[in-house]
Amino acid sequence: MTIERKVREHLHEKAETMECPPAISKRIEQSYSHYLQQKRSEKTMKKRLIGGIVAAAFLIPTAAFAAPAVIEMLTRTPLTAEQVKVDEIGNATLEKLHSAFPETKSFEIIDASNVQGVQTSITLQEKGGTGKKISLHTNGTTGAIEHVIQENWEPKEKPLSDLNEQEIKAKVDNLIDKMYGSSKEYEFAMEQMENPDQKTFMLNYTKKGSTAPYYQVFVQGNSISASLIGGETTPSNTKVEGFFTTNGKPDYFADAFLNDEKLFSLLKMSGTELKEELAKGKSVVEVAASKNVSKQQVIDVIAKTQVDSQIQGEKNGEVPKSNASNAQMLKEIEPKVLQVIEFKSE
Repeated sequence: MTIERKVREHLHEKAETMECPPAISKRIEQSYSHYLQQKRSEKTMKKRLIGGIVAAAFLIPTAAFAAPAVIEMLTRTPLTAEQVKVDEIGNATLEKLHSAFPETKSFEIIDASNVQGVQTSITLQEKGGTGKKISLHTNGTTGAIEHVIQENWEPKEKPLSDLNEQEIKAKVDNLIDKMYGSSKEYEFAMEQMENPDQKTFMLNYTKKGSTAPYYQVFVQGNSISASLIGGETTPSNTKVEGFFTTNGKPDYFADAFLNDEKLFSLLKMSGTELKEELAKGKSVVEVAASKNVSKQQVIDVIAKTQVDSQIQGEKNGEVPKSNASNAQMLKEIEPKVLQVIEFKSE
């Protein structure tokens, strides 16, 4: 139930041949260090390249949505293929992939890295460098595979985006079924995004009664980009939607951090009142200062809630158990909290 979002060398080449829309590029930069979390986008997010796409671009900028700025912002530690195989998180990720897709046992690890000690990224490709490719991005604390990109698994003459909607859903279902579990347990919605440059489809797999998708997937060209989001993030009686806005429209990216009863209590205001203050162009830090509450107090409250939720998720079996201590988890989440509370609506 934590948040995060985050690049590999081949993207430099692809980024040079594309132009990222300024608005998206700006949001990517502002979203730096957010932890790609289960809650970054809403089912109501209609035909807008925000939320899930921003998070995806942050976590692993794909050829479709990479911005040169984000490539320069992230600090990655390269890993060799040998290091991946002896690393606990890396090895477990490979075992999961090989079990799901046995043919990948013969694939080569062409890129691997670690981001700030909280995420391990691995990219494998068929030998020869021109065939099937798959990238996995695993939470360094929980061991959960939070993002999977499957590229070039369909013939070039008939890429994914040229298939009909039923065929596309079948391909995505197969990826989810093999990497995560049965896709039949979820309600399904699919729509074509307003992307004039390339046909793009967004698929949401949502638990009944939840306001956020459990899995969110983007299909573009010959690639499937699937993210584990996790569905509902907070009780409905405390949830406020769209604390921040982009281009005058709600942006649900930070809601999972700010829908926090302990935060509201600290600030002595309701979620609705906080939203009203943020709508004036203030940051959470500025609102807190007006209440004589320090930035560190805000960080501590939100970070503790996020970590407590993570621990509860482990106890409930919703996410894999991690070996990280409570102190380690708090330290890792703090920079992500900081990015949320210092952000200001446009």
